[in-house]
Amino acid sequence: MKQWVDLAAADGRAVPAYVARPNGVPKGAVVVVQEIFGVNSHIRSVADDYAQDGYLAVAPSTFERVKPGVELGYAEADMKEGMGYKGAVEALPAPGVMQDLQAAIDYAAQHSGGQVKQKPTLPSAKPHHGCGKVGMVGYCWGGLLTWRAACTLHGLAAAVPYYGGGMTRPEEMARQPQVPVLAHLSDRDQWVPMDSIEAFKNAHPEVEVHLYAAQHGFNCDQRGAWDAAAAKLARERSLAFLAKHLA
Repeated sequence: MKQWVDLAAADGRAVPAYVARPNGVPKGAVVVVQEIFGVNSHIRSVADDYAQDGYLAVAPSTFERVKPGVELGYAEADMKEGMGYKGAVEALPAPGVMQDLQAAIDYAAQHSGGQVKQKPTLPSAKPHHGCGKVGMVGYCWGGLLTWRAACTLHGLAAAVPYYGGGMTRPEEMARQPQVPVLAHLSDRDQWVPMDSIEAFKNAHPEVEVHLYAAQHGFNCDQRGAWDAAAAKLARERSLAFLAKHLA
């Protein structure tokens, strides 16, 4: 089942999220964090794919606080527009968009997998579904937000940033992840230079880093940078990583 829901952020803001549900009880949940192009058809398809693999997938609109309803393509004009929205979100006072990601994690945990045992004081109560483990996967700017979430938010069990623009800057490298992280990076990425990738790997030996002979955006089949082989391998690694940490 696919639907849009409103997440409840800590400050009371309603944040739309696209939710894709698997057939049967989810084996966990994945928060899918958008690029700078909104929760567009590509991000929705990514969420749908995770649902087909048995996960509850939640894709929050991380532009909602500056521009509701953003859904862009991948032309140069779209890139310019999306960069403007990203800059506006990054300029929000803390916690800004991070509280929206926390709301997505909380929603995913409450609506996915598992059974919760009742307290001993309620012996007659039946177990109810909910409180499954939650992972996060983010792309481009969403990769940066995923890295920040792994370091600052609660309720995550694993994080998978794809070519997170900015996550290898010194101020981001100074963060310390609180959950296992798998990072997909590429060797021809103008937004994530190779020297910064090496610095990141040295600073965070605990992070599983995979480097691909591809360009920024290689996972997106709607972009010219799409690399089918790299996308397939990265997805296989991501699924294995999530299966390990969300079990």
